Amino acid sequence: MEIRVLSNEKEQGKLSFIAKDITPAFANTLRRIIVDEVPTMAIEDVEFTKNNSILYDEMVAHRLGLTPLKTDLKSYNLPQKCKCNGEGCARCQLKFTLEVSKDKITKGSGIVYASELKSKDPAVKPVYPKMPIVKLLKGQSLELEATAVLGKGKEHSKWSPCLAYYKHKPVIEIGNVKNPEEVMEKTHGNIFEIKNGKLEVIKDNLFKYDLAGILEEASNNEIKVKYDNDIIFYVESWGQLSCKEILNEALDIFNETFDEFNEKVKELK
Repeated sequence: MEIRVLSNEKEQGKLSFIAKDITPAFANTLRRIIVDEVPTMAIEDVEFTKNNSILYDEMVAHRLGLTPLKTDLKSYNLPQKCKCNGEGCARCQLKFTLEVSKDKITKGSGIVYASELKSKDPAVKPVYPKMPIVKLLKGQSLELEATAVLGKGKEHSKWSPCLAYYKHKPVIEIGNVKNPEEVMEKTHGNIFEIKNGKLEVIKDNLFKYDLAGILEEASNNEIKVKYDNDIIFYVESWGQLSCKEILNEALDIFNETFDEFNEKVKELK
């Protein structure tokens, strides 16, 4: 297998690479492990002390559950794999507190942001501090304690670490294009440029767009798009883990699952 990184935008949490000598079956297996099996931290239980906001307890809890949290996989265990057998301990769960009223919110906006969540572990905190939870009016307040645990995307999407997808590498064949300016206009100048009166592919943009059906229609079938066996893989993190952490964890899970399967096969008579 040969891997070539196309782009690695760490601040945006986006990674794309070309993988050679792999099958679509393996690429899809990797995609499903990434989305369904790589664990992240998310709020699972919320105990309300006070809530006279416009939103019901269930709605506030739902919004808190969908708030992405920075995740430290080395410090926490999945509840089912913890020594406490899922009963709850410092190694498998983390407490958050939130205590705020309209009078305590700065600038008088009344909006309670994710940054108001106080974590017992500074390494685990909301990815997006300015994510709004609820808006309080005069005299309203919100007090609660939330419990976050590791979980997997196959159990609930709030534990899914990213968006992952792939496609075959496109190969563009340019024929005798009679209307290069019109093709440029229809593709918004994103795919081609004109040099010496002829269309040429902008290589840096070739993998950024879905070309299916676009080029044939724009050029009256004078431009063909084919696909070779190389696979372009995309990972777009929600922020709980970096793309590198997601891929490393996915590969560890793949190897662990394969080893377990291998042991089960050996036990067969």
